Amino acid sequence: MTRILAILIAGLICEAIGVVFLSKGLKQVGEVKQVTAGEIWRVVKAGIANPNILLGVALETVFFVALLVLLSRSDVSFIWPLTAMGFVLTTLTAKFLLQENIPPMRWLGVLLIMLGAGIITWTEKVKELQAKPPAPARTEAPR
Repeated sequence: MTRILAILIAGLICEAIGVVFLSKGLKQVGEVKQVTAGEIWRVVKAGIANPNILLGVALETVFFVALLVLLSRSDVSFIWPLTAMGFVLTTLTAKFLLQENIPPMRWLGVLLIMLGAGIITWTEKVKELQAKPPAPARTEAPR
């Protein structure tokens, strides 16, 4: 489980930083005023030339590859809820890299996500322990 969690954390760090770069790049490109083909095409063309968007997409790709590896190795009911920890990392990254103001209720939500992730990790550990066969009883030879 340690290797799975290490891959997950590395992927989530890439995801959190990637989202921040995407946000920064999209603010440079300009707001999407309407959801039309022309407006989407404008953003795509501008995004292809924006280093922040390109870096964000690259980091999100690393996260997606990590997610594929994780889903091939473990239960989706274990992995997918833990990806919510990305919200925690993204909030922290937005606070410190983008200087976003995070209201107290949002921090409470972050705390609840962390609590939920802890419960999910604990249940996976319990499941692993229950799946292990009991150690054979040691019998001593008569003296």
